[in-house]
Amino acid sequence: MASGDVYQFKVTLQDSNPPIWRRIQVPANYVFWNLHVAIADAMGWKDYHLHSFEFHKDQGFSVRIAAPDPMVDFEEVLDEKVEKISDHFSVDDSPKAIYEYDFGDSWEHDVVLEKIVTSDGGEYPRCLAGKRACPPEDCGGIYGFAELLEKLTDASHPEHDEMVEWLESCGYVNYKPEHFDASKVVFR
Repeated sequence: MASGDVYQFKVTLQDSNPPIWRRIQVPANYVFWNLHVAIADAMGWKDYHLHSFEFHKDQGFSVRIAAPDPMVDFEEVLDEKVEKISDHFSVDDSPKAIYEYDFGDSWEHDVVLEKIVTSDGGEYPRCLAGKRACPPEDCGGIYGFAELLEKLTDASHPEHDEMVEWLESCGYVNYKPEHFDASKVVFR
């Protein structure tokens, strides 16, 4: 890995139909904390909730990478602010991790390393492409999101106006579930 290498990932929200996804590029020297922030920004998550990465290895063994929690001592968790993405992702051996955001709603994402490219000298991270808007925070996971969409698309639904009002109160004014513009992504 050269110092100018860039990892290109496709991040897809599991069970979203049609798929909600983003294609991002991040520097190869990122640790998992940086990758989390890039994914949250690209997807549109507000970063209110806990998160983790998990790699499933041979023979059922898995590796979890997250912020260490002193209240959880029954599970080994590698520190996301120390572990480098280049030590865990490989195009040949382990191109995929599961990124879970919000342990209550359990938004699980497939994070697939598509390729490693040479930096063009520009700004990273970047969002190259994607489809569909991120679900609103705290809407009840993928199944709650499906119910929300049902209520939003049917103006005669008894809870339609209530859902529109709830979305607006949460900062989702004029929420359009089919809309995504990669050029509007702002990375922190």
